[in-house]
Amino acid sequence: MSTHNASLRNIAIIAHVDHGKTTLVDALLSQTGTVANTQGERVMDSNDIERERGITILAKTTSILYKDHRINVVDTPGHADFGGEVERILGMVDGAVLLVDAAEGPMPQTKFVLGKALQLGLRPILVVNKIDRSDARPDDVINETFDLFDSLGATQEQLDFPILYAVGREGWVTPDYKVKGTDCQPLLDLIVKHVPAPQGDDQAPFQMLVTLVERNAFVGRIVTGRIVSGTLRKNQPLKALGRDGTEIEKGKAVEVYGFQGLKKVPVTEAKAGDIVALAGLPNAYVSHTVCAPEISTPLPALAIDPPTLMMTFGVNDSPLAGQEGKKLTSREIGARLFAEAETNVGLIVEQATQSESFKVMGRGELHLSVLIETMRREGFELSVSRPETIFREENGVKMEPYEDIIVDVDEAYAGVVMEKMGLRRAEMVDMKADHHGKQRLIFVGPSRGMIGYRSEFLTDTRGTGVLTRQFKHYGPVKAIPAGRRNGVLVSMAAGTATAYTLKELEARGTLFVGNTAPCYDGMIVGENSRSDDLEVNPTHAKKLSNVRAAGKDEALILAPPRQITLEYALTYIGDDELVEITPNAVRLRKRGLDSHSRKRFKREVGNA
Repeated sequence: MSTHNASLRNIAIIAHVDHGKTTLVDALLSQTGTVANTQGERVMDSNDIERERGITILAKTTSILYKDHRINVVDTPGHADFGGEVERILGMVDGAVLLVDAAEGPMPQTKFVLGKALQLGLRPILVVNKIDRSDARPDDVINETFDLFDSLGATQEQLDFPILYAVGREGWVTPDYKVKGTDCQPLLDLIVKHVPAPQGDDQAPFQMLVTLVERNAFVGRIVTGRIVSGTLRKNQPLKALGRDGTEIEKGKAVEVYGFQGLKKVPVTEAKAGDIVALAGLPNAYVSHTVCAPEISTPLPALAIDPPTLMMTFGVNDSPLAGQEGKKLTSREIGARLFAEAETNVGLIVEQATQSESFKVMGRGELHLSVLIETMRREGFELSVSRPETIFREENGVKMEPYEDIIVDVDEAYAGVVMEKMGLRRAEMVDMKADHHGKQRLIFVGPSRGMIGYRSEFLTDTRGTGVLTRQFKHYGPVKAIPAGRRNGVLVSMAAGTATAYTLKELEARGTLFVGNTAPCYDGMIVGENSRSDDLEVNPTHAKKLSNVRAAGKDEALILAPPRQITLEYALTYIGDDELVEITPNAVRLRKRGLDSHSRKRFKREVGNA
């Protein structure tokens, strides 16, 4: 028997990074009175880092009341490192709104998520956003989207997608792009009409697939998912099953939450088709089945993408440690990392062989750098090693992770990108000339070769290129050329950098520190123009004499030092180097804090 909740709609919003989906959800929330006027605040990006980078990292659920319908909207991440979230979220919904930029058209990440949605049989609604752009080309974009649907194997029914046009920032949607709209009502009406109500038997035993997990200080772990069958009531006995059917734990629904706007609100019961959060199962995790005690077969679930990168997190033992951060000990760092691993899908944390350090494994540089950025804002100080690829052994053969790499660049930069990708052992599998002199290059290459390429790629394409990476499979290990070609300038003294010495050092290479920057023995203060490391003393002051010089000292004008961002630092360092991270600074340093131990580490790395 299959019943359905006629007044309920579950939809996901799919879009590439920066195509405006979070802004559109804000407009829906404020216009339906669900949330007070948001005034361009992007309320769905609740995390500071999401707001600054303009990306959605965490999937979030919100609920909108419209006329006599309730619409559950799931905002999905658009970035490849968080792609694992996307697939599971699509399993919770019955429809999708595909948001595409009116000038850029469908982008690589759109393809990945859309492909998953079409495989699940969803019939997306197309919204062409930013229709007010001077370079908008809506008709071409619709044709490109149709071609994309077709190339992804869409059915006739899926190809017949309804189309709306929008300016999310101004909060309006219209069925005709020549006529300016007034509000988002056309989209809400279309969702109610086009998206089917969720199916499910609310008389059957209770079953729910866990899609998201989070921690709460009062009730512990909260798991979110869609009820596949049955009814969930507060204090009902439950159990959690793993993907293979093994019993994880028994418990009860201590709290059941529905969604209202951006808030979770306690409810006494929820029926099949509802998206709910529940507390009471401290060990249930993403892709587990939460169900009634009599159920023994788990619901089909996707495997979590394996981590492909590993870094070592340790205490900050530099001479400048403890001057800014409040959380310094390995116990505090470890507790924070293990707590993160409980709710951060795809993250694995283990105690490392050296005491006071931890191996942290994740899905990519962005995945790990967002975690580091979050920790430094919480007052942590730590030192982090260079990211390493995680190898695997299959039938006695060493294998490494490979990725699909999709690059969109102006034609003028295609040559340099192809050359660099070749050096990194990535093979080109396709090349398409796009509109407006753009080219799309598609490569398959080892993840190891891509470490540290993003900042170089942005330099090579003058900041105009878009690079998307997605885990593909494990394959045979390839020989990859060594990373950085240049050596570094290493401080051999502690103190404050002086303009007099820095001016002299400029002739040796590029500086990373400016005048009056604190330095210590072993800190990296610049890049050498040659391939070997050079020990220097940036704290050396000019000797004063009692003889007046014939000419006045010229005012020293230093070139601005290279800005060291967290992402740049992580991919720049060598194996005998670390990144020192404090709430206010990112510094590069050698593992050894004196000349003798630096030589030892260099030897060990060379012999490894």
